Amino acid sequence: MNELTIEYFALLREQRGQATERLVTAAATPAALYAELQARHGFTLPGDRVRAAINGAFAAADAPLRSGDLVVFIPPVAGG
Repeated sequence: MNELTIEYFALLREQRGQATERLVTAAATPAALYAELQARHGFTLPGDRVRAAINGAFAAADAPLRSGDLVVFIPPVAGG
């Protein structure tokens, strides 16, 4: 089990209703974590549309998570 801090931006923050949360999870990768959070919070974006960063660096969907990590989920953004 990993204890993680999660940060959300844009649409994900709106759907979650908060910008940050701490949780204990068995998810071993950002992809697995997002799937868990999507089921828990009802996120509408598919996992392949969301980027993850671990401890300030963009990470692959299958990168390993470790207890104490800060995971940030970043949805696609539109510019104008």
